[in-house]
Amino acid sequence: MAIRVLHVATGNVGRIALSQLIEDPRFELAGLVVSDPAKVGRDAGDLAGLGAVTGVTATADLDAALAARPDCTVYCALGETRLFEALADIEKILASGSNVAASSPVPLIYPWGLLPDRMIDPIEKACEAGGTSLFASGVDPGWVNDLLPFAIASTCQRVEQVRCSEIADYATYDGGPVMFDFMGFGRPLDELPRMFKPGILAASWGVSLRMMARGFGFELDEITESYEREPAPEAFDVAAGHIPAGGVAAMRFQITGVAVGKEVLVIDHTTRLRDDLRPDWPRPAQDGGSYRLEITGEPSYRVDVCPTSAKGDHNYAAIAAGAGRIVNAIPDVVAAPPGLRTPLDLPFNTAKGVFATTLPR
Repeated sequence: MAIRVLHVATGNVGRIALSQLIEDPRFELAGLVVSDPAKVGRDAGDLAGLGAVTGVTATADLDAALAARPDCTVYCALGETRLFEALADIEKILASGSNVAASSPVPLIYPWGLLPDRMIDPIEKACEAGGTSLFASGVDPGWVNDLLPFAIASTCQRVEQVRCSEIADYATYDGGPVMFDFMGFGRPLDELPRMFKPGILAASWGVSLRMMARGFGFELDEITESYEREPAPEAFDVAAGHIPAGGVAAMRFQITGVAVGKEVLVIDHTTRLRDDLRPDWPRPAQDGGSYRLEITGEPSYRVDVCPTSAKGDHNYAAIAAGAGRIVNAIPDVVAAPPGLRTPLDLPFNTAKGVFATTLPR
């Protein structure tokens, strides 16, 4: 029997996740919630870009959508700029009896050690009240920091350091609120965006570092952060908007987990808006962008992951990977015991069933 799923939000991640929910026979779309008044009343297939009529129309009323009693809700609403509103939504969904697979808020990937108990306890209580579970994931933070390291390190005799890198050109990424408001692209160098204020990098990516440490069986003593930024030599435009001359056009930042005085876990991001900027920084393994896992140990590894898509460029492919991660986890999330779940709690084989649309049944 198909799992009945409510879907929330149709932004960059949500639109892709919604298309899989519609096309994948493992799932039955039970409802769609949006925040944009212009999308209310439109068919889900239309909003997913499929041009198909599903008979499910978008509503702005979360309570009404939950009245349909979905087995699971895929939550893709923006969480970076509306943390408390997103947490309130998720608590309501869980308490209603619907499990949740979410792409945000990022802290829910592994909130312990980051969020205070007063923010975690309501989520756990909502799970208990609804008999539900919650799983949050993404790309990085997300599967680049859990699936890849644990899979490859499982072949090592010993490990000294794990480094997870994203090396990407964001010129075609149209996520304006994230790029301009959070990351600070286009802003002058003397203006510090939210992402680079003290503690924010460690908070945003610390969820993955703490989860990796737990998975490897140790605790971190400290999480450090550092960053560099490069101004635009002249003005130019990208998909998200205008970059003035002198505005930030490239950045590199690192978040490092330290144990017994050693830098053992590192997350390293190099993000450009033009390929010619800072050639001395890490270069992707394919045009546009890639992900890289480097393990120092015995044996040592360098693994480059180059996502591509028939529907878009490297940025689209990366977003599709994050969307696929949460949608494919739905059966395991529904089957899991009530509570806040992490990749350490769920089976690694979240890909089970992905051939459902291409193989005879």
